[in-house]
Amino acid sequence: MSRIGKKPVDMPSGVSASLSGQTIEVKGPKGAQTFTATDDVTISIDGQSVTVTPRGKSKRALQQWGMSRTMVANLVHGVQQTFKRELEIVGVGYRAAVQGQTLKLNLGYSHDVDFDIPAGITITCPKPTEIVVEGHDKQVVGETAAKIRDWRRPEPYKGKGIRYKGEYIFQKEGKKK
Repeated sequence: MSRIGKKPVDMPSGVSASLSGQTIEVKGPKGAQTFTATDDVTISIDGQSVTVTPRGKSKRALQQWGMSRTMVANLVHGVQQTFKRELEIVGVGYRAAVQGQTLKLNLGYSHDVDFDIPAGITITCPKPTEIVVEGHDKQVVGETAAKIRDWRRPEPYKGKGIRYKGEYIFQKEGKKK
């Protein structure tokens, strides 16, 4: 039994949901988002809450049960507030700046890295060594932050690179003479 799937998703005031087949559309003050569930689960709207139930006892149905409920909860959160991922840049001369719809990164390469900001995502740089990625779709926000991080992952000897805020990088000991 899925502990996550059993909980209904409560709709806060100002957020509404409509169901057509296996597709649920959630509308709120920040916009509208949709999710199409697999045929292994049933989605139902009961007043101000959405419940997800499995259609059988198969392993796939039970897996989709918890995942579908989490996706609906993310839709509700996304149309009401924004999701945010914060990145830190560590390294001498490493910095970032936003110019229009492009994130310019100086990461120690012979050239600057130009990262095009995807639609629906807002990227800000409060400091030259901080990047804040915000948006209404949790999956797109996380994917964008991961793509930025991939340009210069933190290395284990000095810790230089792009890391998530609060991420612990295990420091290795260097060579000894």
